[in-house]
Amino acid sequence: MSKKMKSNILLLLTAFIWGSAFVAQKSGMDYIEPFTYNGIRTFIGGLVLIPVIIFFAKKNNKQSGKNEKAFDFERDKIAVIGGMFCGLALFVASSLQQFGVSYTTAGKAGFITTLYVVFVPIISLVLRKRVRPIMWLCVVLGAVGLYLLCMTDASFTLQFGDMLVLLCAIAFAVHIMVIDHFSPKADGVKISCVQFLFSGALGIICMFIFENPDLGNIIACWLPILYAGVLSCGVAYTLQVVAQADADPTAASLILCLESVFAVISGAILLHESMSPRELMGCAVIFVAVIISNLPEKKVKLADK
Repeated sequence: MSKKMKSNILLLLTAFIWGSAFVAQKSGMDYIEPFTYNGIRTFIGGLVLIPVIIFFAKKNNKQSGKNEKAFDFERDKIAVIGGMFCGLALFVASSLQQFGVSYTTAGKAGFITTLYVVFVPIISLVLRKRVRPIMWLCVVLGAVGLYLLCMTDASFTLQFGDMLVLLCAIAFAVHIMVIDHFSPKADGVKISCVQFLFSGALGIICMFIFENPDLGNIIACWLPILYAGVLSCGVAYTLQVVAQADADPTAASLILCLESVFAVISGAILLHESMSPRELMGCAVIFVAVIISNLPEKKVKLADK
């Protein structure tokens, strides 16, 4: 099996883990409140990445012949600062998503969340960054898909849960822009580790302020928490980093788009959720918008005259 094929399989597994994590989020609400669930599982995700960082540090030291520390605050200062900003954006986005899945289905939440790729160019325009013209087609398709998926009574009003997840998609778009700013300046895994720990800490603080955490309910919710924390945050992110080293960037982004499809499939199988033909059409339109947004830009080379 070629390296590229192995990478594609790992990316497909990553998309499956992320998509099925919406079921874990939905199931978690049967036991504990949103800040409690989000804070604990995100903090666990950060802890899981610590041995990953140590592993990659040892691997790099062996290849280079050097003996550098896995963590060095002065050297990794940008990773810490960037991770905290990313963690703040992640906390807002994941909190909105967690509250949203309490009022909508896992499948709908998965597809609405993917609209962050549509909001990124809008934010880029505000920041005066170049936006590919094709992205505006994606914006229109995203709006049409959202209408078909969520506004099923033709009233042009979003249900409360859908609105929260839509705001979550906007927050994730901001999160992408923050990552885009800091990721070229520091190690990506370290930024991710810090962001998970910081986001988790914020969630745990809000848990004690706004909620009434019960240890018995938290223990009863161990499976959804560990699935979302260990697999979705820790394992899936590591698989993505490892796989993208040998994968084609365009193919990687398209495979990861299947996250929303796996969210619907997992919701149907595990939670017995269902969608009307109109809602499925909305999912299809959103999926097309996401795929188009990930297609590479063709560069036209003018012939010499």
